[in-house]
Amino acid sequence: MSHLDSRGTPRTANHGGPRFRKRERLSRLDVKYSPYLYVAPFFILFAAFGLYPVLMTGWMSFTDWNLIGDWKFIGLENYANLMKDEYFWNAVRNTLAIFLIATIPQLLLALLLAEMLNRGIRARTFFRMIIFVPNITSLAAVAIVFGLFFRRDFGAINWLLDFVGIGPIDWRRETWGSWVALATMIDWRWTGYNALIILAAMQAIPRDLYESASLDGAGRWRQFTSITLPSLRPTLMFVIIVSTIGGWQLFVEPLVFNSGSGAILGGTQRQFQTVAMYMFERGFSDLRFGYGAAIGFALFAIIVVASMFNFLLVRRTVRE
Repeated sequence: MSHLDSRGTPRTANHGGPRFRKRERLSRLDVKYSPYLYVAPFFILFAAFGLYPVLMTGWMSFTDWNLIGDWKFIGLENYANLMKDEYFWNAVRNTLAIFLIATIPQLLLALLLAEMLNRGIRARTFFRMIIFVPNITSLAAVAIVFGLFFRRDFGAINWLLDFVGIGPIDWRRETWGSWVALATMIDWRWTGYNALIILAAMQAIPRDLYESASLDGAGRWRQFTSITLPSLRPTLMFVIIVSTIGGWQLFVEPLVFNSGSGAILGGTQRQFQTVAMYMFERGFSDLRFGYGAAIGFALFAIIVVASMFNFLLVRRTVRE
């Protein structure tokens, strides 16, 4: 005699034996727990290489420790000293200035490139490959090339400035000059990457919207402001937040720009030392790991505040 099981399929009476019940129990366990096993490797790796370092850094920020001898718990003393540290605030000022000079033109250029590549131009695939090349170029090669471009004597940039009647600039010694040089290096490296992300979002916008707008008499600029920008709001938020995180964590570009002994200082007068460079200086050069950890957590707080501000600003601007 047959009857229906829990899945609604017929089974005979001899299927209710111990072997069948064991198989059914294993099947239920598989359905219930296998998804957790699939995602477990990510959480294990995150706990080992993400969560634990963060917690360890937080604990170290309340101590006076050189990572070798005994540690001493000092509470909020590192943070109190940080608020009075002029070198820290100089690093914050430098990082903010380089971030603003680099990010605003970078995002505008990325948006312009994405719009051009989204139009019906020839060899679009070739141009998409070309604009991504800077992102995969060796950073050492980038530093060497831009170091030659921004040399005080016989540099290509100063030669062009002299050609139009502007005197040479010492890009590594002048504060504004070093900021512009670093911003140029960052923009060259990351504009194409952001342009491809924005381009992918543009291609997901339904073509029917543009056809309807064209029939209503809307020009390209009107279509861009009324259709493209509102549709790109999530992507623009993502790009700006990622650029904010990367901009405040700026470390490699200024380090290689000032290669040699004392490169971590960011120039003779610390004119382009970033917060990440200052954290490395205090933590690894001076062996004040507790103070370096406090700088790291302060940088984390700055990134969170800056990202939230950019998120709200972009959401309101695009909505308007």
